Amino acid sequence: MVKFLIDKPIAVLMSTLGILILGIYAFGLIPVSLMPDIDIPEITVQVSAENMSARQLEDAVVKQLRRNLMQVSHLKDITTETSSEKAILRLSFNHGTKIDYSFIEVNEKIDRAMGSFPKTMKRPKVIKASATDVPVFYLNMYLKSASKKVKEPAQNDLYPVTQKFVDFNRFANHVIRKRIEQIGEVAMVDVSGLVAPEILIIPNYDKLSALNISLDELESAIKKYDLKIGSLLIKDNQYQYDVRLGMSLNNIQEIENIYINKNNRLFQLKDLAQVLEHPQSRTGLALSNSHEAITMAIIKQSDARMGDLKIALNTLLNYLEEDYPNIGFSITRDQTKLLDYAINNLLQSLLWGIFLAFGIMFLFLKNVKSPLLIGVTIPISIIISLLCFQLFGISINIISLSGLVLGIGLMIDNSIIVIDNITQFREQGESLSKACILGTNEVLKPLLSSALTTCAVFLPLVFLSGISGALFYDQAMAVTTGLFASLLVSVTLLPVLYRLFHFKDTNKIDRISRFLANKNTLDYAVLYEKGFRWVMRKQRMSWSLCLLLLIVAIGLFMTLPKTTMPNFSTSETLLKIDWNNQINVEENKRRVLELLEFVDDNIIDNTALVGTQQFVLNKETEARTSETTIYLQCKAPELLAKVKKEISHFILNKHPTALYEYKAVDNIFNLIFSDDEAPLVAHLRHVTNIGSYQNTQLQNIWYNVQQHLNNLELKPIAWQDYMALVVDKEKLMTYGVNANTLFNTLKSAFNEREILSIIDNQNFVPVILGSTKKNIEAVLSETMITSEGDAEFHLQDFVKVTTSKGLKTISGGKEGEYFPLELQIKDNDMESTISSVKDIVSKNKWYDVSFSGSFFSNQELIDELKIVLLISLVLLYFILASQFESFLMPLIILIEVPLDLAGAFLFLKLFGMSINLMSMIGIVVMCGIIINDSILKVDTIIQLQRKGSSLMKALLVAGERRLKPILMTSLTTILALIPLLFSSGLGAELQAPLAISLIGGMLLGTLVSLYFIPLCYYYLVKK
Repeated sequence: MVKFLIDKPIAVLMSTLGILILGIYAFGLIPVSLMPDIDIPEITVQVSAENMSARQLEDAVVKQLRRNLMQVSHLKDITTETSSEKAILRLSFNHGTKIDYSFIEVNEKIDRAMGSFPKTMKRPKVIKASATDVPVFYLNMYLKSASKKVKEPAQNDLYPVTQKFVDFNRFANHVIRKRIEQIGEVAMVDVSGLVAPEILIIPNYDKLSALNISLDELESAIKKYDLKIGSLLIKDNQYQYDVRLGMSLNNIQEIENIYINKNNRLFQLKDLAQVLEHPQSRTGLALSNSHEAITMAIIKQSDARMGDLKIALNTLLNYLEEDYPNIGFSITRDQTKLLDYAINNLLQSLLWGIFLAFGIMFLFLKNVKSPLLIGVTIPISIIISLLCFQLFGISINIISLSGLVLGIGLMIDNSIIVIDNITQFREQGESLSKACILGTNEVLKPLLSSALTTCAVFLPLVFLSGISGALFYDQAMAVTTGLFASLLVSVTLLPVLYRLFHFKDTNKIDRISRFLANKNTLDYAVLYEKGFRWVMRKQRMSWSLCLLLLIVAIGLFMTLPKTTMPNFSTSETLLKIDWNNQINVEENKRRVLELLEFVDDNIIDNTALVGTQQFVLNKETEARTSETTIYLQCKAPELLAKVKKEISHFILNKHPTALYEYKAVDNIFNLIFSDDEAPLVAHLRHVTNIGSYQNTQLQNIWYNVQQHLNNLELKPIAWQDYMALVVDKEKLMTYGVNANTLFNTLKSAFNEREILSIIDNQNFVPVILGSTKKNIEAVLSETMITSEGDAEFHLQDFVKVTTSKGLKTISGGKEGEYFPLELQIKDNDMESTISSVKDIVSKNKWYDVSFSGSFFSNQELIDELKIVLLISLVLLYFILASQFESFLMPLIILIEVPLDLAGAFLFLKLFGMSINLMSMIGIVVMCGIIINDSILKVDTIIQLQRKGSSLMKALLVAGERRLKPILMTSLTTILALIPLLFSSGLGAELQAPLAISLIGGMLLGTLVSLYFIPLCYYYLVKK
């Protein structure tokens, strides 16, 4: 085949040019994204039930719902969190589940259960987790004239939001939102922070009492003016008309002018009550850099490019800022920056890796043409790989790009081996064409075997369970396509180009080659020979060193920490705070502003989502008015750590009962790899229901665990005080007070009595019959109620306030209700801690305990990777056995794998990293790469023996012949990865453990290939 290609150079070049044109065209079609497009097997169910405590909601609704949903097919786990009036059920499924079908099944289960729930309860919301639903960025808008100073809430500050802000909300929702949604790359705009208006009617109780007009009569009179009777179809000759009958109220003026007839006298509503329009009472709001704002989550089309969306939005924002100078616009949580930063860093690492590899080739080959030839093959291989990306439906993301970075060293290796072998044949006196043919054919078989062995250790990674296997499909395919593209180019195009480059060679040496040739460099061949002779003379010591490496590898594996994913440095975080008090949203806002002012000097951007949010796609929107989520961004990770300390100090001093935690910012990477679970979580389950005594027993167990594990700081149990209004039914009957009248009076007193709604400017505006804002004691003492005998009483004569205490959040899972006890411990203390907690709980007959946590999931993943490594080694053995046609020869090569692990684990220890998914992938890949050197060397030894060389001479000559390519391939692979260690950003940090373990294994593995493999071969053949 090579001879045919050498004879047809024009055909080869034209064919290559055609493939390059296709690859460049395909590159423009490949989608660019942060992570691969994979299904996320998770569904969230949100339950909302007014006026129900956490205990009532858990017992009446969540238990039944949990039992029903546990029957859903392919369900992996279910967890529930129930709090006052709200509950969240999270369902996780086995990877590979058709999540659309599961979504339908979950809705069916909920529909079946609805009949057993309270009639007033709304149907639960079902939200399917999707990578496309993660906002590309958030757009915050605020009025520039609005003040952001922190102030104490005034006692009579009934409605702190002005009508101007309501008008701004209406404009943003109906104008700006629609203009953004007209961008072709935008799928939808999810909005929160909107304030809707309402019309409040505050009766003059003195006038009503004097005229003997009750609130029910007032409500009935208002409703008479908003009648919709129906419609008539009237025909007039050849025309017909649809005539609607009835009256409707359209604005506040019409409501004020409503007439009320009492004792044959007409009164207008404005004479008997104050009618005013104001913002609705809010349960949530949004703050942007301490300004009250509207925040819009921009969701992109699934097939759109992030870069195109960003350009289109920036263009629109420039127009909006010119047209509306009084409105401030700011973009936050920009995923396009994360994407650009990650991809640019990986591209820089790619270029630096190529540059460093070229430097090594110039030093070793000591001429200009050979490195330039290799330099031509690398971009060709990359372009062919990108063409395969398009054919296989792989996007350009940080996983596939890191696969290309990993594959650069392998691409260079194939070219180095081919060129070095051709050069050796030329030095032996063969003609140029014959040297190209013989040099390529001789290494074709070992190169193919090396490619297959590398794929054999890498491709099994896609069979990992869960998202990990699906995610690293892109990396495995990137390495595989890059490797085979490089192999194809090296054995087809490279010999042709080598012949063309050297066709007119003369004996003259160019200046650069002469400079490199005359440069005094290290004579590595002499060093190798000395080392080889020392190993063969000191065989017992050599075997002892190998045994020592094996012991070191086992010891480091046992002591290194084990995690799912590596730790990432970040300059942004989400701070979730529960003030753990019954406060309203305005007080929550005041506390947030006070906190932000305390740390304002060290943060460059912040957005606070205070209380309940209005997002449709966000599964965390069902927050209480006492909760808030704050996005904080600093210039550097060090400043973020400082801000966290300041926030902890502030909360402990100002609000010691508050609960807070930090979470990763919601982007697609964190959505896929989110691991917020503690290393160990003890599930305390009550064996039987013992009522309020249950809380006391739970507190005792918590105290005993804290005392026994005094080196751990346990998260305190969150309690909530519940308030209930208890009606004395006996008094109601004694004094002739109607229960419905009492209920309506209470609703009016607390501004919850909605009598109708009107349509104003495309909005439904509720009309509330209420009163001025008062606290509970004032409402009960000042509000009057009329009996059937027209006697007046105070509400406090019939209603009493009672309080109770219970868990703020009730957790549950497959095993039922439990209390989670999170234990932040190290892996080494895991068994002792589990035993201690079991002993403590066993002394309490009311409770039982089970365990979960990230430790178990990490252990499961590590066990899977061990199996993958074993399968890879078996595949390697079969491939090598078929190449060497021997059952024993592959063992010589495979025996170096456990020795090389010592280098990988040692480097992980030195750089303070853990054994995680990425480092294990690096180890697996290292196993495939490092044995390529041994394959090449053993193949050369066998060929020399077949030509009549003695065993010892074959070992020495094969080592000297393959020394340069082995050193070059190892160094180029290592240098291609070194830039990852000095880069920052998500892509580089993700691949750093992979690079560290691969470099450590390669450094040690190169020495093992050079010296230990000949020793093993010597013993095998000798016996």
